[in-house]
Amino acid sequence: MKTEEQREEMKETAADSQMQEEKACQGEEESQAEKASADAQAPKEGAAGEEAGKAETGEPEKETAEKKGFFKKKKDPRDEKIEELTDRVKRQMAEFDNFRKRTEKEKSAMYEMGAKDIIERILPVVDNFERGLASVPEDEKESSFVQGMEMIYKQFQKTLEDAGVKAIEAVGKEFDPSFHNAVMHVEDESLGENVVAEELQKGYMYRDSVVRHSMVKVAN
Repeated sequence: MKTEEQREEMKETAADSQMQEEKACQGEEESQAEKASADAQAPKEGAAGEEAGKAETGEPEKETAEKKGFFKKKKDPRDEKIEELTDRVKRQMAEFDNFRKRTEKEKSAMYEMGAKDIIERILPVVDNFERGLASVPEDEKESSFVQGMEMIYKQFQKTLEDAGVKAIEAVGKEFDPSFHNAVMHVEDESLGENVVAEELQKGYMYRDSVVRHSMVKVAN
C-alpha cells in the first residue's frame, strides 16, 4: 500500500499537469485571437489605401463631375428665346438712343447755322442805324425823332444780346486774327506794336462762334 506521502506527491503532480494544460490552452486561445484581429484589420487598411489612391488620382471628383453633368437640367428653349429677344431689344434701344443724340446734334447745328445766317442779314441794318445816328448834327440830337431812333436802336441791341449776339472788343486790344480783320496799318508811337488803333466796322459773335470779324487798323 502507498503511503500518505506518496499520495500527496501524486496529487501535486496531477495538479501541476492540469495547470500546464490550462496555460497551454490559454496561450493557444490568445494566439488565435491575435490572428483574428490581424486578419480583420488587414482589409480595413487595404480599403483605406484604395480610397487614398482614388483620392490621389481624382477618380471620385471625376465621378462627381460626371454625375453633376448627367443630372444637370437642360435649358428651356423658351428661356433661350426670351434671352435672345431681350438682347435684341437692348441693342435696338442703344441704336435708337445713338440716333436720337445724333439727330439732336444735327438739329442744333442746323439751328445755329440758320441763326448765324439771319444775324448776318441783320448786321448791315445795325450798321446803318449807327451811321445814321452818328451823322445827326449836335443841335438836332435833342429832337423827338432822333431820340425815338436811339430808343429803337437800343432795343434792337438788347434783343440781339438776349439772343446771344455780342460785339467783339477791338480798340486797344492786341490784334487777334481769330476775331479781327486787319485792313490797314498805321504808325502810332502811343500804342504798342500789333495793337488795334481803330475799328472801321464792328465785329459780332453768336454764342461762341464769330459771325463777322472786326475790320480794324493795326499799329506797327
